[in-house]
Amino acid sequence: MIAMALPLDPSGITHSIQLAVAPVFLLTAVAGMMGVVAGRLARIIDRGRKVEERALACQEAQELQLALQELAWLRRRGRLANVCIGLLTLCALLIGLTIVVLFVGETLDWATSRWAANGFLTGVLAFMLALLSFFVETLMAMRALDFHMPHARRRS
Repeated sequence: MIAMALPLDPSGITHSIQLAVAPVFLLTAVAGMMGVVAGRLARIIDRGRKVEERALACQEAQELQLALQELAWLRRRGRLANVCIGLLTLCALLIGLTIVVLFVGETLDWATSRWAANGFLTGVLAFMLALLSFFVETLMAMRALDFHMPHARRRS
């Protein structure tokens, strides 16, 4: 096995670590948000199971119709939560790739700034889209109150 000596400059390594630290903070935010969204998805699934049990046991057509409407609503919320998790995963992958590109590019003195910038910006865009889907899902969750109190009037 032939060992290849790379000209590693300690100050270059230090600088590359400093460059790679900034995107790590975004990874921390992504991880926290993934935990929150996964928790919401688990609650959606649990609620869906309860509503499904109620639908199977109900005797009245109107009650069955309300249960089926709520199940459809829960499916839409679950899809949004899954989209959010997918976007967060994409964001984390892109930010991780950005960190690798920054570190390797800086250490080996390769011109990788365009790749790093594109990866980082695409990751931030995925994060923003995940935030948007999270926001829409939380709005949908508030509308779920309509299923539990169909005769209650909303205040305008």
